[in-house]
Amino acid sequence: MVHYSRVKSTQKPDSIEVRETKVFIASNIKEVSENVGDENEFVGFEFDWLEYEKDEYILLQAEKNSELEDQLTDTQLALCEIFESLGV
Repeated sequence: MVHYSRVKSTQKPDSIEVRETKVFIASNIKEVSENVGDENEFVGFEFDWLEYEKDEYILLQAEKNSELEDQLTDTQLALCEIFESLGV
């Protein structure tokens, strides 16, 4: 993963962009307008940009999914215990 802070662009980025070998994540997207020199003005967007290799991103998502599945199982077990204690 490569993290770029305060990237600027004249086009609003998609929050996620999947290419053939890379995945790009844009966050903290803000519209900006600032003077650059005497006559030039930049009007566009500023954002944080994460760049992943595609396989790296797939593994990251698989890990997150596994964690969510574990949390869901724990929640379901806790609900079962609550229902049993209520005699439902």
